[in-house]
Amino acid sequence: MNPTPGPVPDRPTPPASSVPPASSAPPGVPVPPGPAVPPGRPGAPAPAASPTLGETVRSLSWPLVLGLGALALVRPLLSVTGLDDAIGRPAAPLLTTLVLTVVWVVAIVVARPAHPLATGVAVGLAYGVLALILSAVLSPILTGELQGPVAHPVAIVPMLLTNAAWGALAGAVALGLLAARRR
Repeated sequence: MNPTPGPVPDRPTPPASSVPPASSAPPGVPVPPGPAVPPGRPGAPAPAASPTLGETVRSLSWPLVLGLGALALVRPLLSVTGLDDAIGRPAAPLLTTLVLTVVWVVAIVVARPAHPLATGVAVGLAYGVLALILSAVLSPILTGELQGPVAHPVAIVPMLLTNAAWGALAGAVALGLLAARRR
């Protein structure tokens, strides 16, 4: 220990701009811990930066995203096999969508990813891309001609946006459930 008051000789003195301002409290009155300058004021510490889109995408659980996206291929497969018609339209596709949404929400809540909303959006987009590929592969085999969004490229973007919105809804519900669980 240094017996004399003042800076320790082996440590450089910080520049004046990095030294917190002196307390305005009278001598002998304890100063509560915390930032010397209230947040939002000049000189206040900067809030933690939000992750960039790239960082968020890299942090996603890709096995979860791809697994849930692939699970949703049940929807087009029910249609291709004729089970939708056997069960009845529009009940079968609506019920399938509802069940898949619940499964997505539960899986996201159980997995507790860092970014539940982004995970939901990624799941919806993964399903959209996989459904696009499935349609491109199966339609020529089953009908003899290319059908679906690949045959009508103008439909690809709306299809992906719709599925991203579906995933965002599931992710938002999961985010709400996770937030409620923390309280």
